[in-house]
This record gives sequence, structure tokens and C-alpha cells, in this order.
Amino acid sequence: MSDPAAPSPDSPLVWRDDGLPQSALYGDVYFSSTDGLAETRAVFLTGCDLPAAWRGRDRFVVGELGFGTGLNIAALLDLWRREKAPPSENGGQRLHIFSVEAHPITRDEAARALAVWPELGEAAQVLLDHWPGRARGFHRIDLPGFDATFDLAVMDVEDALAGWDGAADAWFLDGFSPALNPAMWREEILAAVAARSAPGARAATFTVAGAVRRGLAAAGFQVDKRPGFGRKKERLEAVMPGAPDAPARPRTLAVIGGGIAGAAMARAARAEGLQVTVLDDGRAPASGNLAALVTPALDAGGGPRAALAAQAFTRAVALYADLPQAVIARGVLKLAVAPRDGERHAAVAAQNLFEPGAMTVLDAAGAAARLGEPAEAALDMSQALVVEPARVLEAWRGPALAARVTRLAREDGVWRLYDVENRLLAEADAVVLAGGADQAELWPAAPIRPVRGQATWTDRPAPPPAAFGAYAVPTRDGVLFGATHDRGVVETDAREADDRRNLVALARGLPALAAQLADAPLRGRAAVRATTADHLPLAGAVPDALEGLFVLGGLGGRGFCLAPLLAEHLTARILALPSPLPRGLIDLVEPARFSSRT
Repeated sequence: MSDPAAPSPDSPLVWRDDGLPQSALYGDVYFSSTDGLAETRAVFLTGCDLPAAWRGRDRFVVGELGFGTGLNIAALLDLWRREKAPPSENGGQRLHIFSVEAHPITRDEAARALAVWPELGEAAQVLLDHWPGRARGFHRIDLPGFDATFDLAVMDVEDALAGWDGAADAWFLDGFSPALNPAMWREEILAAVAARSAPGARAATFTVAGAVRRGLAAAGFQVDKRPGFGRKKERLEAVMPGAPDAPARPRTLAVIGGGIAGAAMARAARAEGLQVTVLDDGRAPASGNLAALVTPALDAGGGPRAALAAQAFTRAVALYADLPQAVIARGVLKLAVAPRDGERHAAVAAQNLFEPGAMTVLDAAGAAARLGEPAEAALDMSQALVVEPARVLEAWRGPALAARVTRLAREDGVWRLYDVENRLLAEADAVVLAGGADQAELWPAAPIRPVRGQATWTDRPAPPPAAFGAYAVPTRDGVLFGATHDRGVVETDAREADDRRNLVALARGLPALAAQLADAPLRGRAAVRATTADHLPLAGAVPDALEGLFVLGGLGGRGFCLAPLLAEHLTARILALPSPLPRGLIDLVEPARFSSRT
């Protein structure tokens, strides 16, 4: 074997003289030198009895330890697209993939590795076109055209398996060699794989190391040796006892609320094949401003709250990239206004929860140059967005039934939705309450705290987007700034006094802009935000309710950041599928957390 070339400082791989990628950390190759694709097909696809194992199943879940170059997943997608059942009137088959990678490579490195097998074609290309980032945490990846969903956990394998809430029907155990990477093959890891396996699940691996055989057997798998591939004489196949389960899943969903929560819910549910009806009474939605910020709630201390905000932000930015017509501006400055803000910004920029370069500190001169007026140091959130709410809602929500739901009833196994005159509006297998601050009518115990907010706008030219406790962002033809924050107030009439309050708040962050707008004609719009006592959202089953009633709400002022990912999580809950959120973050958003305190 030739000595590998020196690795780049931030890459976990090197390229050998024969063109194969090799781990700079473990000294092992990413795939067989004989034929990596043929090895994948023989060891993992055949070893997990694919495609036979997914026949007759509406959902099939594959787990993988060791994402690497993405070769196994590209081969799986290629087989899935060729062999999955054609769509029917009840929808088509869906594939869910979960993989773990502690040391992700770049998209360009993966492209070089996968270029050896042009026959993978669109399957490899869809992975490369949506290549996951390198931030620590879970990543939800789109695979358009393949009826498949992909979640990648960028973290150590033990944390990834502890966090994933799915149950795999097949496992590709593809870590580096047990001799070189023994931590991946510990008995505790194999036990965690078993704990995340559905009845009848199959596991396959290239190694027949005694510790691996014993670990799989101790975890409850029936383990057998099979003829190996290439230079390896043998490989392993393992089967979990039991028969695959085929749970009945909802097919229809009613979403009550037409703001960003309802729209994100409709998009996520339709992506998983649900038939969705949106009901919207159109009463002053909080999502109705001319522009909306897509920024995360920053937490310099890290921890679960910071991880939730970062993962939601990254997913939202990825989804809005598919709606370029809705994006008004990119990049937002978070200005330092309190004495310790500079320290907090530096701590956020140093976190590994965001993609490299997504959060950087600008000195006062750099911030002033961006804003066109004197400024303190700032945090440059380069991936943050300003979006046009109306265009997002139009794209995601689809047509909505203009009606106010005043009563829900679970009758004959379905939910029926009625208006104030007791007329039947819709029927559905499941219902999501996504009505913002207006939840209490249908859920009297909703732990929602209303907060009135009025934003102000004018048609004067706008500076680059900035946040400073308040905010100032461009609209299509002017600038929007504010907003007020009045707890417990539910009136939505626009008030001149609140426009003046917003102008005062603007002066604290951007005094030159405030001076320019002092004589501008101002217009205001008020709405009521839905918040919770712990300032975390609600995404899950309504506590103590009949089966099939869920809520997505309590998003506060960050609905356009939080709703896209939380809607995907809630869709997974409705359909009993793996969530894109790790368990620790699921606990943060469970509505039952409030009922457990009483």
C-alpha cells in the first residue's frame, strides 16, 4: 500500500496513490479496493434481503453506522427507486434512512469518491445535491424524486443511537475495521442497535470479528456467517426475532390555522403522503407581516435549547432555499447592545452547532461598514434570512377552507370539525391545532400566553437586516421595524403610539436610521403571538386528549425559524415514524411537559 497523501487540515480523509479515499483518523479505506459498489450490494443490500424485505410495506426504515462517502446510501436509493412499489390510491411506499457519521467529509470529496460509479446516476446526484452539513447534531436531508427521507447524525455513535427515536427494519453496520476503530463495535453499541431495531429487523456487516458476533448475539440477534466479498472470506448477517409490524397509519389530516405553523404542517404532512385540509379563519394572523426574520434564538451556553434553535434554523434555511421567490434578503447582523453581548456573540460563533462560517464576529468598523452608520461589534449571521410571509404561505399551505372551527368531536373513529352553527366542515383521521394564540377555544388547557406585537413600516429605503432586541429589515419596497411586546394583550388594532414606541426602540439600535425616519409616514400592523411560560414551542400530542389530536404552536416571534422542522417532527409523530429531532430535543417541545407540572 502506498503512503497516503497528507490530509488537508479540516478533512478526515486522504487520497491514496490508487485513488481510494482512506481515513486519516483510523487508517482504513472507506470501501473495498476491489469494487466498493459491488461490495455494498453483496454485503449490505443482499445481507439485509433487499428488496424483498420491503415488499408489501408502506414504510421501511434503514439504519446505518458509518455514512462515509455516502456509497451505501446511494446504492440503496438506486435499488429503492427501481424496486419500490408503484404509487396507488392509498399512496406509495416511503423509505426512511438514518445514518451516523462522527467525521463528515465535504460534498466535493464525496463527489470524487462516487464518480467511480457513474451507474449510480441520479441516486448519487441527489445525495450530492443535498449533501449534509458538518455541524454537530441531527440533519434532515431532502431526497426529491425518491420518496425517501434521510436523517444524518453528525456525532459520536453512542450519542446518535441514544438520541434517535426510530426502529430500523435493516441495519448497515459499516464502521471502519473493528481492529482500527473498536469503539464503533463495542457491545454497548451493538446493544443500542438492537434496542433501535423493529421485530424481524436484519443487520449486515463485512466483518466476522468474534467480538462483533458475540455482541450481536448478546443483543438478541440470530447471527450467521455468509460467504464474503473480495478478499474477505466471510461476512455476517443477523436477524432480530419477531415478525415485521404493519401499523395502521392516518391517511387524512386537518390543520386548523393558516399561518406559518399551519403552512409548515401542510408541507411536511403532504411530503409524507398525507391528504391535508387546512382550515383558516383569517383573523389577524401573526404570520401576516410584510417581512419576517429567519434567525435562531441564540444561547451562548450551548445545551439542548441552543441545539434545538440551531437545528431548526439550519433546516429552515435549507427549505427556504427552495423558495427563492420568497427570500427578500440574506445575512442578518445581531448588534451588541448590552455590556456582555460581545462575549456572548464570541461564544456563539465558537459553537459547533452551526455550519462553519454561519456565525462570525464583526468588529465595530466592519459592522459600521455594513450598516452605513456607527455601530458596536456585531454577530454576522451570514445564513439568516428575511422572507416574505405571503409567498411562503402560498407555496406551502395551498388552498385553505375559509372557516372557523369551534368544535371538535371524535366520532366513529374519525375527527369531525364543526363551525359555530354546528355545521360539519371537515373529517380527518388526525387533527393539528396550529392556530397560534387562538388555541384555547379548542383546547381550554392550552399553556399559551398571548403577547401583542405591533410592527411598523414605511416606504423609505432599508438598511441591511439588523437585530438589536428590536429589528429593522427590508420589505419589497421599504423597511419594517419593531416590534412591541405587550404580554396578555389580545387587541389587534394598530396604534400610533406603538409606532412611536417602535421608533424609539429603533433609535437605540440604529440611531441614524431612526433619525431618517422621524418624518416618514408610518403604518403599523398588530397581531398576537403565542408564547409559553418556558419560551419553548409545543409540538406533539395534546395531553389527555383522544387519539389523533396534536398541536404545533407556542412559536413566539420565531415561527418562520422553528415551524419547518417542528412540523416535520410532528408529522413523524402522527405517522409513527422516526423524528428528525433527537430524543433530548423532543422532550423540550412535548406539550405534556406542562401537564406533568400540575
